[in-house]
Amino acid sequence: MKPAAFDYHRPASVDEALGLLARLGVDAKLLAGGQSLVPMMNMRLASPAHLVDLNDLSELAQLRVSGDRLEVGALARHRTLAESPLVAEHCPLLAQAARTIGHGAIRERGTLGGSLAHADPAAQHTLAAVTLGARLTLAHQGGRRVVDAEDFLRSAMTTALEADEIVLSVSYPRLAAGEVSAYRMFNQRHGDYAIVAVAATLLLRQGRVESLRLGVGGVAPVPQRLDAATQPFLGRAASVDWVAEVARAARDAVTPEDQPRVPALLRKELTETLVARALARCLERSGVSA
Repeated sequence: MKPAAFDYHRPASVDEALGLLARLGVDAKLLAGGQSLVPMMNMRLASPAHLVDLNDLSELAQLRVSGDRLEVGALARHRTLAESPLVAEHCPLLAQAARTIGHGAIRERGTLGGSLAHADPAAQHTLAAVTLGARLTLAHQGGRRVVDAEDFLRSAMTTALEADEIVLSVSYPRLAAGEVSAYRMFNQRHGDYAIVAVAATLLLRQGRVESLRLGVGGVAPVPQRLDAATQPFLGRAASVDWVAEVARAARDAVTPEDQPRVPALLRKELTETLVARALARCLERSGVSA
């Protein structure tokens, strides 16, 4: 199928793009990488009257360190995030997640802002953003606002982004000295979204757990960060037994819905397995035998 007819706009600046959105409102859709929007338009699941192409706004593709955070422009491509030395140094979980996205063509064109705005509950960037405590800077004509990732992602395919707003950038906390991370996912075919995915960061001091961030995607309408489940395991010595206990606690903490092809029990078992694998990888990167 082909998309319904639409008017095409290609603004040369952020201000021009915001002006178009202010004028066109809900009749307009933003085009960045197009890896989600274009297939939806071809299948007539989305039929915007106006398409606003952001690809000339190169200032929205920049990466930079700002204080204790890494700031990533919304037009940064998945491939850029997967291969950037700056991302690998300051936010390796973001790079690890980006490497698993779809196929090469999707990573070449797809963008960080587009993925977050699409808000698929199993997407890599939504999980990384929630796990790391990312903040999104949104702009509308005449102002900006900053929204935490957990508040931005409201439900499956639903965000706090208003019709006249653009995601400008996303900022992530920089990796602390000695902190490590791991991303693990399970899908049925290479390139598919994950049935369950797990993201983790771990910081040890003298073999004991100083901090642990653990996120799970694919088990709820939005990715979940399991702070309540991991809190009892802080301050303990990191070991094989510790990994197994955290993995069981994560399994108990998620409450996925039953679906015809993917029962809830499978997702709970996958959560336990993937958490164990992610944490074992973190321990390995920390120099602890697991």
